[in-house]
Amino acid sequence: MNKVQAVISASKGAPVSLETILVPDPGPGEALIRVQASGVCHTDLHYREGAIGDEFPYFLGHEAAGVVEKVGDDVDNVAAGDFVIIAWRAPCNSCRSCLRGRPWYCFDSRNATQQMTLEDGTPLSPALGIGAFAELTLVAAGQAVKVNPAADPKAAGLIGCGIMAGLGAAINTGGVSRGDSVAVFGCGGVGDAAIAGSKLAGAHTIIAVDIDDRKLAWAKGFGATHTVNSREVDPVEAIQNITGGNGADVCVEAIGLPQTYEQAFFARDLAGTVVLVGVPSPEMKITLPMIEVFGRGGVLKSSWYGDCLPTRDFPMYIDLYMQGRLDLDGFVSESIGIGDVEEAFHKMERGEVLRSVVGLN
Repeated sequence: MNKVQAVISASKGAPVSLETILVPDPGPGEALIRVQASGVCHTDLHYREGAIGDEFPYFLGHEAAGVVEKVGDDVDNVAAGDFVIIAWRAPCNSCRSCLRGRPWYCFDSRNATQQMTLEDGTPLSPALGIGAFAELTLVAAGQAVKVNPAADPKAAGLIGCGIMAGLGAAINTGGVSRGDSVAVFGCGGVGDAAIAGSKLAGAHTIIAVDIDDRKLAWAKGFGATHTVNSREVDPVEAIQNITGGNGADVCVEAIGLPQTYEQAFFARDLAGTVVLVGVPSPEMKITLPMIEVFGRGGVLKSSWYGDCLPTRDFPMYIDLYMQGRLDLDGFVSESIGIGDVEEAFHKMERGEVLRSVVGLN
């Protein structure tokens, strides 16, 4: 049994705290990871606010990279010493989706079997089945994806969640390709990753939409060719003007609000695609005229984890990063200590950062 300090959310809306937790050595099919860096993602804040569930206490952190410390029996995909990114989807290879050749939709994703606990034995709910704001964490071995060890852990870890969600929303879900026009609503980490993914895919026109000029400036750095401040102008009209009156081929909504989803819907071209990757609250609803849903054609999609297959996508994007073709370093706004997560949440809420990254080892 291993004792480490971890960031814990004890109750809904309460500030997080540092607590000593117990992390078991790996059993069959499990891997113990020495975490080197973990990004502070909006999903962690959702857990703290009770927007995902009420299974407190939560062990926060999930967007992480590190080195395999130990593995249990029956593990052959990683070994001690491997540099890995932790994924929150580990396909089971046996559910109906996996058997249909769609492992990125796996309905029975694997997590560690053993529980991590507080010192008094209280079981913890690790964020997205990971828990990474600690020096050690226990995951299913399939969640550990081996990548190039030369990558900076602070940048590499971001592929584990938010950046993969945005890249995949554009490339995997939205099918952005050469010559396309793309509009991205919301220029935080996920939205900017969708912009970077659209650039990688060869999009001709990439329109960033936000209400914050500072975020729009960041978006230009990741490949936006045009910016629209939707506090100042109607974004639907602006996007139509930029695209010759047609609308964008692909609209990515990276906020999760009914208003911006509706804007994305009306800002797309005929037969265009809308991708929802922003996470809405459970009570939110949208109302769209059915004649527009029918008459415009095209596709309305949701993107879960960027429809990624971690074993395929993580190494590829790290290679692109190492080649200088994907600026992961640009997403790292600051490096912080494990005791600074609560303040990082406030910076996130104020829109001051793309990612604060906790450095651990």
